[in-house]
This record gives sequence, structure tokens and C-alpha cells, in this order.
Amino acid sequence: MASEIDMRTLDITRQNVAVEKVLANTTNARHRYLLQAYLRHRYLESAGRWEEILDPQLTVDNPHYRFNLAGQEPFTLDGKEQVGMLYGHWTNTDQCIFYVSDEHVAVGDHMVIGRGIGYQQTLGFELAAAGLDVDPEAMYLKKSQIMMLWPYDDQGRLLGEDVWEFDTAEAGLFKLDPADVLTAAQSRELLDPFIKPLPDFDASMLPS
Repeated sequence: MASEIDMRTLDITRQNVAVEKVLANTTNARHRYLLQAYLRHRYLESAGRWEEILDPQLTVDNPHYRFNLAGQEPFTLDGKEQVGMLYGHWTNTDQCIFYVSDEHVAVGDHMVIGRGIGYQQTLGFELAAAGLDVDPEAMYLKKSQIMMLWPYDDQGRLLGEDVWEFDTAEAGLFKLDPADVLTAAQSRELLDPFIKPLPDFDASMLPS
């Protein structure tokens, strides 16, 4: 377990630069809509505005999430109640803070795929409960190489998430100085200017 990280290399306002780059070079109306939905979702999550993720314009009534994370048993979330409980817990404990680097993003008619290095603020208490030798009173930054596949229905609504960590060589765990811990409220203040409404969905955004 690494003990420190240069926080100057991480900026939550730049967590979606790869998505923005693909969006800027995409002309297909449907693909642009999916990228904007993906972008909005990710900003809302780290801003602690998770209730808006579950809006019917953004997410289907019964989303299905699947996680396969290193060191954990695979687990699933079914329905907005279970998904909302996870998002709410992360927000209430300042674990909704995500940094992203070296990301590559691709979009198709029914999915957005992202691959990169992710960092999540994680409570020492929860890491200790999982059997790791950490300070339960501290906040850590968990680093992992992740792949995310988010499927969408014909109306551009999220069907769920498939998330897995596929290369443990990039894994790391860094104890944060209290001054480097970002609260959900601070994150929201930083990210609110980047959160844009989705355009109205029309026939040009239906799959070809």
C-alpha cells in the first residue's frame, strides 16, 4: 500500500476531459445525446446530486448495476431504490469523490464505454471492515484501472452500469491528509457550473 500521492495531479473539475473531447468531435445526434447523458450523470454523481441521476429522462425505472472489483465479491444492484442507497451512502460519507486520468471513451448507438485510471475517496473504516490494514479513522484514495460499459435504451435512458477492475498492477491505496479530503459539498460547489441540462430528445436521436 502506497502512503502518499501528489494531489496536485488530480482535479475533480477535469474528471471528464476525455468525454468532452469525444463529444467535441462527434456529429451523430444520437451519439452526442448519449455522451451528454453520460457526462451529466458523472458530474451529478461526484457533486452529490445523486437524486437527479434517477430522473426518468436519464435512467430507466429498473436499472441494473453489476460490479466486479478487485478484492471484493462481485455484486449487483437492482432497481432505483438499491442504486439510490449506494449513491446516497457515498454522498453522505464523502465517498462520491472520483478523479479520473488516462481515460479513453467510445460511444455506440446503445452504449458508452470508458477505460482509464480511477480514484475514489474511500473511508478507512470500510476498508478495515474488508480486512485491510488501514487507519479506520482516516480517508483514503483508492486507485484502480477500470472499465465501464453503460448500456442505454432506444430513448437514451441508462439501463445500468457494468464496472470492473481488470488490471491490479495499477491498484493503489493512499492515506489522505485531512487537508486533501474533498467533501461532497465542496465538490458540488466546484462541479455545479459544469452540469448542463440535457437537450430535448427527438426523432433524430433514435438509433439508426
